[in-house]
Amino acid sequence: MMKQKINLFVLLLCGAFAAHTQTKSENLFYMVDTPESFESFKTNVGQISIVCPQTFLVSKEGVLTGMMDKRVLEIAKANQVKVMPLIVNKGFDQQLLHDIVSNPESRKRSIDMMLEYAERYGLDGWQFDLEGLHISDRDDFTLYFKETAEAFHKVGLQLSAALVHIFENVGGPSAYQLFLYENWRAGYAIKELSEIGDFISIMTYDQHTRRTPPGPVAGKEWVEAVVKYLLAEGISPDKISMGIPSYSVHWFADYTEERGGFSNGRQISYDKVQHLLGKNEVTPLWHEKAGCHYVFWDNGGVFEYVFIENGESLKPKLDILKKYKLRGISVWRLGAEAPEFWEVLAGEVVKR
Repeated sequence: MMKQKINLFVLLLCGAFAAHTQTKSENLFYMVDTPESFESFKTNVGQISIVCPQTFLVSKEGVLTGMMDKRVLEIAKANQVKVMPLIVNKGFDQQLLHDIVSNPESRKRSIDMMLEYAERYGLDGWQFDLEGLHISDRDDFTLYFKETAEAFHKVGLQLSAALVHIFENVGGPSAYQLFLYENWRAGYAIKELSEIGDFISIMTYDQHTRRTPPGPVAGKEWVEAVVKYLLAEGISPDKISMGIPSYSVHWFADYTEERGGFSNGRQISYDKVQHLLGKNEVTPLWHEKAGCHYVFWDNGGVFEYVFIENGESLKPKLDILKKYKLRGISVWRLGAEAPEFWEVLAGEVVKR
């Protein structure tokens, strides 16, 4: 009996120690207007700190259109989850974004409307998801972000920005990297934006896309390289929310009359991953360098690939979160994740 009591005490002590040593993380999750996304939010709300619904678009005149699902607001309020919708330039249109940030009237109108919607819905803030920014619009975008932050902070609202990955401040080794640098990366004064706003969500995902050969969505070495670059630039770790993909990507041969034949890549949910594995009777392989599973099969003589995000690929990314003591994670998106995603998250980090 005494031995059983001692063993029970040791187990309880170990459990308490493990819970105490877990990293606290601000778990931000993006949400889209689908049944899968809503059900995932409702089921897993206990592990979510901030929800960012992608429901508002902004026009070149700075007019916001969109709405909030009242069910999301009610669930968030009941579970002390902050609500920070995204403001998006439709299609990540570069000219549209230029028209907004270069026009003082458009900037002011959009700020006023964000404040109005925040009051109407009882929001906690907003996140800029304004992508496709050209390098020449850097100063105007920074000014827009500063004007928004000043207006928000006066009334107790938070402001953040979702920013495309960057790990070097040069054009890179090829025309593709030059394209990314001038059109997706260099327009964002990341350190200044991190200081102006409450935090930044760095999109470490989309390492490989439909524009590249097949590869990991966010390989562990790539993710760490992005984080190390931000820290080397002097950005405080408590301002960095590290992007996490819950989706996988399927690469396949495609064809249209306009383009002819080409290689394509498409984001897919974990349910679709399982469908493709079963349909093609294939078993995933582990990619040590990327820190994820992948699979390929022959379709009409041409290989198709899937690089898979699941609980196993989440673990090394959470190790990076803990190693550098970052603010938290920003996960795109609710409803695409593997079931074990939530088990791994609960076992590795505590909601902050």
